[in-house]
Amino acid sequence: MAYGELMATIGVISDTHGLLREQALATLEGSDYSIHAGDIGAPEILDKLAKIGPVTAVRGNVDRAAWARKLPETEVLEVAGTTIYVLHKLEDLDLEPEAATFNVVVSGHSHVPKQEIRNGVLYFNPGSAGPRRFHLPVTLGRLVVRNGKVKAEIVELTI
Repeated sequence: MAYGELMATIGVISDTHGLLREQALATLEGSDYSIHAGDIGAPEILDKLAKIGPVTAVRGNVDRAAWARKLPETEVLEVAGTTIYVLHKLEDLDLEPEAATFNVVVSGHSHVPKQEIRNGVLYFNPGSAGPRRFHLPVTLGRLVVRNGKVKAEIVELTI
């Protein structure tokens, strides 16, 4: 890393539904930050992620227990010159990310991993790292931020 360079690796996970696989933890290890985009399922999952580093988490539609009600529905993470807006259901997005100067929007809910750039904003869904649903892969994501530029990656877990 060059002198004065801002860099961070962010592990992105969603839809664990109470299941945090050892392979997911191993993949997230070394991340500077973790984002959980909701449908966490159990508070122990956040505790395990916190052992890796700081966690930004939002409440998903299945997170209804008392512990989960303390979580916000949306959150903002600013890291390495990048601003990331986090919510569970992308269809609940009630602002224009580019107007709000967000560089990345992280969401979950669909269980479908996806990344696309719209109006200069990266929309990133890491897919589901919890119980396999339908015929979808079990995935999580990684964002590498360097001086405000973001490189996104979907990581498929072999289960």
